Amino acid sequence: MKRSRLATAAVLSAALLLACGGGGVGPSRGPKVVVLGFDGLDHALTRQLIDEGRLPNFARLEAMGTFAQLRTTVPPQSPVAWSSFITGMDPGGHGIFDFLHSDPETLIPYSSTAGSSAGGRFLKVGRWQFPLTSGEYTHFRHGTPFWEVLEEHGVRTQVIRMPANFPVSGTASRELSGMGTSDILGTDGTFSFYTSELFADREVSGGDIVELDIYDNVVEAELLGPENPLLQEPEQLTAPFTVYIDPEAASAKIELGDQQIVLQVGEWSDWLEVDFEMMPTQHLRGICRMYLRALEPEFELYVSPIDHDPMAPSAPISTPPDFAAELAQEVDRFYTEGMPEDTKTLTEGVFTPEEFLAQAKIAGDEVVEQYGYVLDRFLEEPGGFLFYYFGNVDLIGHVRWRSRDPEHPAYDPETDAAHADLIPTLYEGLDAIVGQTLDRLEAAAGLGDGGEDEPLVVAMSDHGFASWRRTFHLNAWLLEKGYLRAKDPDAYNDPDFLLNVDWEGTRAYGIGFTGLYVNLRGREREGVVTAAERLELIEELRTELLAVVDPATGERAITEVKRRADYAFQEPAAVGPDLIIGYAKGYRGSTESATGKVVGEVFSDNDGAWSGDHMMDHRVVPGVLFTSRPLARPAPAITDLAASILAEYGVEEFPLTAASGAAATGSP
Repeated sequence: MKRSRLATAAVLSAALLLACGGGGVGPSRGPKVVVLGFDGLDHALTRQLIDEGRLPNFARLEAMGTFAQLRTTVPPQSPVAWSSFITGMDPGGHGIFDFLHSDPETLIPYSSTAGSSAGGRFLKVGRWQFPLTSGEYTHFRHGTPFWEVLEEHGVRTQVIRMPANFPVSGTASRELSGMGTSDILGTDGTFSFYTSELFADREVSGGDIVELDIYDNVVEAELLGPENPLLQEPEQLTAPFTVYIDPEAASAKIELGDQQIVLQVGEWSDWLEVDFEMMPTQHLRGICRMYLRALEPEFELYVSPIDHDPMAPSAPISTPPDFAAELAQEVDRFYTEGMPEDTKTLTEGVFTPEEFLAQAKIAGDEVVEQYGYVLDRFLEEPGGFLFYYFGNVDLIGHVRWRSRDPEHPAYDPETDAAHADLIPTLYEGLDAIVGQTLDRLEAAAGLGDGGEDEPLVVAMSDHGFASWRRTFHLNAWLLEKGYLRAKDPDAYNDPDFLLNVDWEGTRAYGIGFTGLYVNLRGREREGVVTAAERLELIEELRTELLAVVDPATGERAITEVKRRADYAFQEPAAVGPDLIIGYAKGYRGSTESATGKVVGEVFSDNDGAWSGDHMMDHRVVPGVLFTSRPLARPAPAITDLAASILAEYGVEEFPLTAASGAAATGSP
């Protein structure tokens, strides 16, 4: 995706940070409940590995209570599924239908879960502008988080790295934001790759390739920050650094601010502080890691996305605001962006699989280490609820799933066969976390003793996983069928973001990974379909999509198409697609179509590193649900699980309606 620099609000949101005070309800009542959120844990693979004896602690948890499929959402996308867990509602209620939504006024896609804005009023002095009102981050999710209800009933809650919870709700006793949290640029994570290779300068998906010169083995370069919000004329913030190369020792000394480090080729740095000076008395702080990839034949230095410094975050990432600093002080600084495993380094060819896995291990180990501290602190307090999220297996699975699928079009026997056991090994890592949790709760809280307030351990995932072999380009199909008209039929000239759409001749278009929108008059800026024509067109499209057959395989490519009107909850009736597409197992919508490209091949082999996925028919990618004892209120679907957790505390009035939720809404 092309990127939008949205960090102004991060600099200007101090007032919002102060407002996130947390529940703080005092002594907690009821049993201890621990929910382990394992993103992307697949039911079939988990069952297989338990039966093979490789997951003894999951087997132990199953023997204590239950192991079942957990029905995921339509569509089975992480922000959708986790929002349903948070609110107890389907997308028709919480309003999150995809990673991307279409803004009918601008016809530009935007992030579905949250946005940011700068302060509205400024005092202008010379070239400077000083904010009189703070910027803010806004949730687009509707509904009430279940932990808010728990807090109101006297239960202390800790919600650590919950996806789709940025900015943090401010209603738990302790929170740390997860998936959806931006880096300091306001993106999902933008790395920088500095190289001496000629003509390398370019922007790639998820990063910037920066060409630089070397003089007498010295490199002068800059880390790139957001635009300076204190200047009336936009100017990008920068932080200079210098690299002194020692070819004989295959090392380099790097000076950044008052920090000096020496890296060998192939070595990662610890966290480095980054200071962007906005004006002599105002600074924006971030952190990054560096990786010295090579000195010859070209100099190559990777710099991770610059994250908010948890010691002094400029965005609302924790409740209370100093909780992030507490974690950093007790354990170490850490990735604060929501998806720290830098998959784009692999999909864009910057890293080898081994280099990516090394970076992903650093990110995953941080989360595991922090869990030990959080769990110990949780066990020191009476009662209470703890949710803790682990996303490492999901993100690695996306880019390495083909290593377990020799039939994948991109499978390479030389590089992939060596990683054939990678995903099962990662599952074993999660099994160790389950064992740690069971052991600690048995020792400290009487897990398994059958008492009135016996603790409960839940291990769950938001969806499963499958190999993604074939790609369907929705907008190309709409173009071929005459539902969409392009300004330029040449794929090389298509600029994405629906800019190649001739709206006067377009009745339907795709945005997001599973969403199809009618170009509705009175809703879309240039709508042509009348309200009277809309339902007939929706049914026509639904019928045609369910009949699509891949000519290369003879198989149906789409096995589920849901209408927005089919959702149980019908408020807010606003941003969602008119149709939500469920692809057959092995198929997925193309990334190009998701971001608004309209021309190209309808079907193609998936030949990229991103080889595993779950944005398919929800019935083929169920999640998992383990419990240490049977739930008082069963949870067959992820939309039911929050109510089941509340029932363990005797709370029955959930879910609340979308209109009763306290989350702010809007669009950027």
